[in-house]
Amino acid sequence: MVVLAGIAAFGGLLAMLAGAYGLRQARHVRRTGVRVEALVKRPPGNVSDEPAAPRPLLQFVTDDDRVREVVCPVAPTRRRPLNDGDHVLVLYDPDEPRTVILPDLERPGPDRLFITGGVLVMLLSLTLVAVAVASR
Repeated sequence: MVVLAGIAAFGGLLAMLAGAYGLRQARHVRRTGVRVEALVKRPPGNVSDEPAAPRPLLQFVTDDDRVREVVCPVAPTRRRPLNDGDHVLVLYDPDEPRTVILPDLERPGPDRLFITGGVLVMLLSLTLVAVAVASR
């Protein structure tokens, strides 16, 4: 039981760290990012009559006049479908232009859920270890 609790605690720690990293990176880009308009593009290989891919491509020009194309960090929603040819506002990290956020569509919920879930799994695992050690 202790080994399984240790494995679960490690998984909880990884989930917590993944969520914290996502929130930290988004905060960094919001603070230091460059604001540009991006063109929403259908990924290559999709025919126009097929349903849209879950995550379209975003094409934008950086401050040093380089054209970048990145996968959209958020999936389209019914409220904001992100159709081919639409324009959206993005913030990109000038040090790493492939790191972008969409301020209007940013959803920190999944990262916070990872942190919360990771903490809960770690606490449950530590409780199981304490019970196992106390029952010996």
